[in-house]
Amino acid sequence: MSELKFPTEEVALPSKGLVYPKDNPLSSGKVEMKYMTAKEEDILTNQNYIKQGVVIDKLLKSLLVDKNVNYDDMIVGDKNAVLISSRILGYGKDYDFMYKGEVVTVDLTELETRFLDETTMINGSNEFAFTLPHTNTSITYKILTNRDEKKIESEIKGLKKLNKQSDPQMSTRLKYMVTSVNGDTDNKIIRDFIDTYMLARDSRALRSHLKETQPDIIMSFDFVGENGTEEDAVIPMTAGFFWPESGI
Repeated sequence: MSELKFPTEEVALPSKGLVYPKDNPLSSGKVEMKYMTAKEEDILTNQNYIKQGVVIDKLLKSLLVDKNVNYDDMIVGDKNAVLISSRILGYGKDYDFMYKGEVVTVDLTELETRFLDETTMINGSNEFAFTLPHTNTSITYKILTNRDEKKIESEIKGLKKLNKQSDPQMSTRLKYMVTSVNGDTDNKIIRDFIDTYMLARDSRALRSHLKETQPDIIMSFDFVGENGTEEDAVIPMTAGFFWPESGI
């Protein structure tokens, strides 16, 4: 019997691969993905993976053709590109969901990609500069990877065990993202600055800057309500994204 070959597609990464070291296969700016098979559907329905919250990570790892690609190295925007592509390759481009009581269908192939502007990079690496506008504090920051996201999630869980009323999501993410404050790269200094000296107005300005500049798939659609009003709405990630038959 001749060897069977599965069909694949090449996916362009929003980062263009520029945030990765040259020896990392992700630096090519693209990844090859295979179409979903019965094996991947087994992953999607694996109750242990679902309970552990790792089902999507397991799925995307399985779909990457080059096993030298370390999925945890991916920045969030590149991971989102792979996520959208996996849905298209598995169940087609049309995604149906409920929004404000109406059924909406979005063509996932028409989502806009915000590619990285390499002119904003420091020394061609995953580091960027920003000046906090209200205190004129100079900081540098990096784009978080999937590995960083796991560390953040673990730290937040630990903090909530100590204080169940706390919600340290925002400050913890900033502590992993900011790489220097006024040129000082000491982690203790950075964490103390975020906890004690970073104004809420500056935090909001930084988050707004990140939202406008970070490479990603723009998950939005134009919604027209019954009264004719238009709004730029965010596409919800419901169970129907990978389980279309759920009807959710």
